[in-house]
This record gives sequence, C-alpha cells and structure tokens, in this order.
Amino acid sequence: MDNKSIFNLIVCLVGVAILLIHIVDLAIKKYKRKDEVALLIFLSFTAFHFALYSLFTFLKVHYTSDTLIMSFYTIFYIFNNVQLLLFFFYTCAYVSINKKEKKIFTIINVVVFSVFVILDIVNIFNHMFFYSQDGIYTRNKFMIIAQSYQFVAFITVFLLTIFNKKLTIFEKISFALYCLLPLISIILQNIFAGYAIAYLALIIAIEILFLFVNVKKNELLALEAKKNKEIEVKLMMSQIQPHFVYNTLSSISTLIQIDQNKAQKALDEFTDYLRSNFSALTQTNLIPFEDELKHIQAYLYLEKMRFNERLNIHYDIKTTNFLVPALSIQPLVENAVKHGILKKLEGGNIYIKTYEDEKAYYVEVKDDGVGFNMDEIDFKSNKHIGLSNVYYRIKNMTNSDMKIESIMNGGSKILIIFNK
Repeated sequence: MDNKSIFNLIVCLVGVAILLIHIVDLAIKKYKRKDEVALLIFLSFTAFHFALYSLFTFLKVHYTSDTLIMSFYTIFYIFNNVQLLLFFFYTCAYVSINKKEKKIFTIINVVVFSVFVILDIVNIFNHMFFYSQDGIYTRNKFMIIAQSYQFVAFITVFLLTIFNKKLTIFEKISFALYCLLPLISIILQNIFAGYAIAYLALIIAIEILFLFVNVKKNELLALEAKKNKEIEVKLMMSQIQPHFVYNTLSSISTLIQIDQNKAQKALDEFTDYLRSNFSALTQTNLIPFEDELKHIQAYLYLEKMRFNERLNIHYDIKTTNFLVPALSIQPLVENAVKHGILKKLEGGNIYIKTYEDEKAYYVEVKDDGVGFNMDEIDFKSNKHIGLSNVYYRIKNMTNSDMKIESIMNGGSKILIIFNK
C-alpha cells in the first residue's frame, strides 16, 4: 500500500469514527427538530460514503481492474453529489426562508444534481470525465465539469446562509467554511491527484458545523426553555391576582342568595379559569386555540358578571384550527379590560377576532378604552411585564409576531400573527 492509499485510508476511517459519534448522539435524542433529522440523514450518508471509500482503498491494493475502477469512481462521484444535495436539504431545514425561495432553490439543485448524475453514468461509455486503462484511473480534460453540481450546491448554501439576518455570525461563518473548505480542496485535489484532500476538508468542515451550529443551537434552546419556564411561572402568578379571586368569590357569594343557577354557572366558569391557569404552569407544548378561547370566555364571563353594562364583549371568530402558547391571548384580553376599558367611568367594548389567509392565522384583541402611550412600550424591559411575557413566548415558541396600536383616549388594538 503506497503513501497515498495509507493517507486516504486513515482520513476515511477517522472520518467514519467521528461521524458515528455524532450520528449516535443525534439518533438517541428523543425529540429531534426537523433540521436535526436532516442532519442525521446527511451525516449517516456521509459516514457510509467514507466507509465505502475506505473499503475501495483497501481492496484495490489486492485487486484492480478497469471495471472495478470505472464502477467505483462512477459511484464515488454520484455519492459526492448526493451528499451535497442532502446538505442542501439540511440547510433548508435549518434556516428560515419563505416557501417561494425554498421552491426555487430546491428546483435548481434537484435539476442540476439530476443532470450531473446522468452525465456520470454516461461517462462510463464516452469517458468524458475519467477512464481506466490497465487498472489505472485517469482524469480527462473535462473532469472539472463533473464537479459542477458541487459548486452549485455550495453557492446555494452560501446564499441561503450568509445573507440570512436571523443567523448569528458563528452560524454564518460555520456554513461559509463548510462551503469554502471543500471548494478549495476540490481545486487542490485536481493538483495533488490521488490524495483524499476533499475528505479531510469535509471532516474539518463538519466538525466546525456540528460544534458551532447544532451543539450551540441546542445550548441556546436549553437556555430559552429555562427562561420560558420561568416566564410561564411569573405569568401564571401574575394572572391569579388575589383581588380578582376575592372579588369573583364575593360576586358568586352574592349571586347564591339571588340566583343559584347563575351562581352555579359563575362557579363553573371560575373553576375553568383557575384550571387553565394552573395547567399553563406545566404546559410546555402549544395548545389548540379553542382551549385558549375557552379560557378567555371564562375570564370575560366573570368580569361581565361583576361590571355588567360597563363591559360589552364582541366575538368574531372565523377560525380556531391553529395552535398557540398557553396563556398567550388571555393576558392581552385581561390587560385590555383592566387597563383600557375599566379605567373609563362608562366602560366600553372589547372585540375578539380571528381570521386567516394563506400565510398566517390572525388574532385581534381590540378595545375602545383609554389607550396608552406607544413610546412607553419596550419589550426588553419589565415595565409592561404582561405584554413582554406574551411577546417573548409568541416569538420564541411559534416564531410569530405581535403588532400593537394605541391612541391616548382612543383605545388599543393588538394583532398577533401566527405564521403557518
């Protein structure tokens, strides 16, 4: 076995060992994100690719023929393209892009990939890229063209990541290095034929990508989960205000003497209200909007019982078939009632509206209360803890948005946009 074969064998075996560690790490993870599933597929195929090359490197020392050489290198170059296509799919799963952009980039990659797979197969007959004579692999002058899809894939991934405003600088650098290192190695490998420089560069690029993208994201998500849990506890505690409980129980007590049926209905609504608040303490998943709506209706029923004509409630519910974080809409409704409508002597109206289009589901909470100064809104501060908590949880749990409009003495409107 010559020096080139020893170098290639060591590179591939080390690569397989490293990849297997990452594959096992991802495989045993109970709950995987979409990008982690795509990464697992990509790494598994890459490990198989490395193992196949190791086997070929070992076999050709003992046996070689034109048929073996042509068969292996045809599979080798097709596998290179499959590997890049899988990496492209992983990138699409990791970054946030709209459906139109994703469709365009996917079509480009699949079409170019298919063309070069066909050309690799055709090469068996016309030898435009490489050939084998007397068991010796020889590159033809058009060999660089055979690697064209790799350039297309790298450029596509580079464009998807480097200009993506949602990615951190470390994520951008990691994806950029994955594109640039193999790209440089392809050029070097055409100069130093026979050495698996591209595989060595690929191992380094994968390690950088895994450590600074996947591992880092898991760490950040763990911190976000912890912060979300703390916020949920604070939110729940802020929702169950003693004065609200005392006032509600006092109203129910009065109703018992006047109208027992209404008292029973109020008690049922109060029970549902408390149950929803306590359930939110342990609820880490999204819930159906219908459940959140029931919580809103229970709260407004109790407030209507207390304030009668000072609080008028209007529902315009056109859709409920979507998921929301628990206690994400109800606090906004409570905020509108307490700090908007009831601060007016005559009271006012609250409007709860939902609708959808092809891009998102919309929830609108509107009131004609006293309003507030928009300049005072700062989601990074704790001045408006109710709004800040809801905004933070909506952004981090659903990647959606919240828009606020308010006019002093003219009412307020909050629009929550849950992206589909």
